[in-house]
Amino acid sequence: MSDRSVFFVSDGTGITAETMGNSILAQFAIKPRHVRRPFIDTVDKAHQVVREINAAGQREGKRPIVFTTLANDDVLAILRGCEAKVFDVIKTFVEPLEEEFSMKSNHRVGRFSDASVDQEYNDRIEAINFALEHDDGQSSRSLELADVVLVGVSRCGKTPTSLYLAMQHGIKAANVPLIPEDFDRGFLPSMLKPYKKKCFGLTIEPNRLSQIRNERRPGSKYASLDNCRLEVAQAESMMRREGIDWLSSTHKSIEEIATTILRDIRPDRLIY
Repeated sequence: MSDRSVFFVSDGTGITAETMGNSILAQFAIKPRHVRRPFIDTVDKAHQVVREINAAGQREGKRPIVFTTLANDDVLAILRGCEAKVFDVIKTFVEPLEEEFSMKSNHRVGRFSDASVDQEYNDRIEAINFALEHDDGQSSRSLELADVVLVGVSRCGKTPTSLYLAMQHGIKAANVPLIPEDFDRGFLPSMLKPYKKKCFGLTIEPNRLSQIRNERRPGSKYASLDNCRLEVAQAESMMRREGIDWLSSTHKSIEEIATTILRDIRPDRLIY
């Protein structure tokens, strides 16, 4: 169903509108064309977006879907005049809450406050830098500052999980690969010994691992199914022996993996 457009229109980054919209759209077996239009904070910009939305509807023969988080009533009024099905995320939730709290919302434009004085934002930037410095076992420096150390075979999802934890939750996540030399020695890399309680393991089905590795090194021993089976079995055996909790990334999204890690390692980060 890629012949139908969905617009995410916001006076900020558009992340909230897109996140909410995608969560709802995931309930339907469709794959529409996604269009994010951030920073629509003036009447002129609103008119421009309306023209774009209407043109998409005329071109596709179906009215577009619009998810919006516009706080400015004048801008919102213009958007509501488009030839589309509009879902106002703010009014859907904010107006009932205004009634429940017996107070008016501030209708603040955008999602983020001033980054220069936002400690949460600075913590996330620091966590991202930490994840990059400690990616793939590159550094053992300051590992004592890590909230979690992800371990597992190469290409099982450690790096994207580390970065997601940093960007979304401000978690300082390092990741260290388990390699054949570790299996031959029969114990974890020496850099991990003082931090075993911080370790969390990722594993993956050998067939899927082989597919991923073949995209990087096609036809290599590294990517062969037999080698992947051996490495996964040895890694799981080592994590089991060392008492490290682990889960399979094969059929789980980054969000699901990260939430499981937070629940087990830093449950306090699930409370805001």
